[in-house]
Amino acid sequence: MTAILEPDTSQAGILQAMLHGSASFRDMDELRRHLEVTPHEFAVVVGPSVPADVAAEFAQWARVQRPDLGVILLRDTVNSDALALALRSGMREVVGARDLAGVTTAVQRARSVASAIGQTLMGEAQAAADAAKAELEAEAAAAQAAAAAPTGTLHTVFSTKGGVGKSLVATNVAVALADAGRRVCLVDLDVNSGDVAIMLQLNPTRTINDLAGFRGVIDEGAIDSVLTKYSDNLSIVAAPIRLDGPEQATAEDVGKLLDALKYRFEVVVVDTSGVFDDHALTALDRSDSIVLVGTLDIPALKGLRLATNTLELLNFAKDTWRFVLNRADGRVGLSVDEYESTLSLKADITLVSANEVLNAVNRGEPLVRAYSGHQNSKALARFATNLAGSSTSAAHTSDTGGRKASRLRRRKG
Repeated sequence: MTAILEPDTSQAGILQAMLHGSASFRDMDELRRHLEVTPHEFAVVVGPSVPADVAAEFAQWARVQRPDLGVILLRDTVNSDALALALRSGMREVVGARDLAGVTTAVQRARSVASAIGQTLMGEAQAAADAAKAELEAEAAAAQAAAAAPTGTLHTVFSTKGGVGKSLVATNVAVALADAGRRVCLVDLDVNSGDVAIMLQLNPTRTINDLAGFRGVIDEGAIDSVLTKYSDNLSIVAAPIRLDGPEQATAEDVGKLLDALKYRFEVVVVDTSGVFDDHALTALDRSDSIVLVGTLDIPALKGLRLATNTLELLNFAKDTWRFVLNRADGRVGLSVDEYESTLSLKADITLVSANEVLNAVNRGEPLVRAYSGHQNSKALARFATNLAGSSTSAAHTSDTGGRKASRLRRRKG
C-alpha cells in the first residue's frame, strides 16, 4: 500500500487514480496516525504542494524511525535544490510531478527496497533472538553444571619415604577439620600397610578392597558399605586388613569412590603409600591440594626431591602443593633453611619432635585431641583450616580441569 501526502485535492486525486490502492492525506498529522496503525506501509509519496521544510522533516523522521519506508518527493521542477534536499534528508527518490510513469516506477522500487530491508531486519531480529536464547541456555547450563558439581575438596597427603609422619598428618588434619564442624572423609590408599584405622583405634569390618565386589558400580550403597564412622563428622575408608584378599579394588574403583565422596563430604583427606602407584596417581589427579611431608634428614630430603621432580614432570601445578616439615628440631647438621632451599619449597608448618606425639599414636588417639594445647596440635589445626579454606575457591575452576587433563595425557603418553 502507498500513502500520499498532498493538500491539493485535485493533485491528490490524480495520484490516487494512478497508484491503485493508495490512501491520500491532506496534512502531516493524518499521515502520522495512518503510519502508526499501518506498520507495513512501504512508500509515502510527498506531493508538490507540500513545503520543502515539511517534506524534509518527515523524511528525516522516517529515516530513523521507519528505515523501510521509502519517501518519494514530487516536485514541479526537478532541479539541484530539490535533489540536494532529498539527499540531505534521506528521501529515496525525486520525481517530476507530471512524470506519472516515473512515479509508478519509483513506488515499485520502494516496494522492492522495503521488502529487502524488512527481510534484513527480520534476519537481524531473529539472529538477536537466537543469540539471546543461546546466552540464556548457556547460563542455564552453567547454573545446572554448577549445581551438579561436587562441593567438597580433596587433599592428598604424599611422601616417597616411609616413617616421616604422613599418616600422622593425614589423620590429624582430618580430625581437626571434623572437630571444627566440617563433614570429612579420610581415605587410606596405602593398601599394603595403611595405618589410619590403627591410629584412630578402629576395627573396620569393610575396607576399600570391598569395592571390587561391586564390579565397577560404585553407587551410594557401595560407598556406605566401606565407610567406617569415627565421629559424627568423620568417616574413614580403611586400607585392607589382610594382604591376601581374593580381590582388590582397581584404580577405576578408587577414582569413582573419590569422585562420589566429594559430593557427600565437605573435605576428603587421602593418605597414600610411598610410591606413585595407580591408587596414588588416581588421588593426585583429583586433588585440590597435595600435602608433601618430610623430616629433617638427608634420606627424607632425597625422597621429597624425587617426589617434587615427578610431580613437575606430570604437570601437577606447584601452587597446589603444601609442605609439612616434621621433626624440624633435630640436630642432624641440616637446617630448615637448607632443606627448603634444596627443595625450592617453603614449609607451610614445621612440627617438632615430642613424646606426646608417640604417646598419642601408641594410644590410637589423634594428637589434636589427646594434646590439644601442644604446639604441634595447634599448628596442625591451623594448617587444616587454611588447607580447606584456600582450596575452596579454586576447587572447581575450568583451568584446574585443563591442567588435570593435560597431566593425564602426558602420563599416558
